[in-house]
Amino acid sequence: MQVEDLLKAVQEVLDERKGHNIVTLDVRGKTSFTDYMIVVTGTSDRHLKSLCDYVAVKAKELGFKPLGIEGDLGSDWVLLDLADIIVHAMTAQARGFYQLEKLWSVEGSSQIEDENEDEIVNE
Repeated sequence: MQVEDLLKAVQEVLDERKGHNIVTLDVRGKTSFTDYMIVVTGTSDRHLKSLCDYVAVKAKELGFKPLGIEGDLGSDWVLLDLADIIVHAMTAQARGFYQLEKLWSVEGSSQIEDENEDEIVNE
């Protein structure tokens, strides 16, 4: 299975589990530790943890071993490391504060909306 197949599966799980404002950042060429970052907003700390747990289960089903999950109940940011894909599940307040999309985007990047009305940012 290719990374793009896992990416699509992760996006589908996040959408099915009611993640909000799902944005995929293509960071190939910007960093060596991952190819994609997915930023998703959850409604509570429990929702954030649940989103990452469901994605981890799906990744295992597809043959990808998650490298780790950081953050737990009480956190406003939960990170799931799938090596080539990193999922950042955040509360709206944390997402607004850290602005990861702005941090990893460069001037002149293009944004393309996919079928689920999520954004993919290509640099």
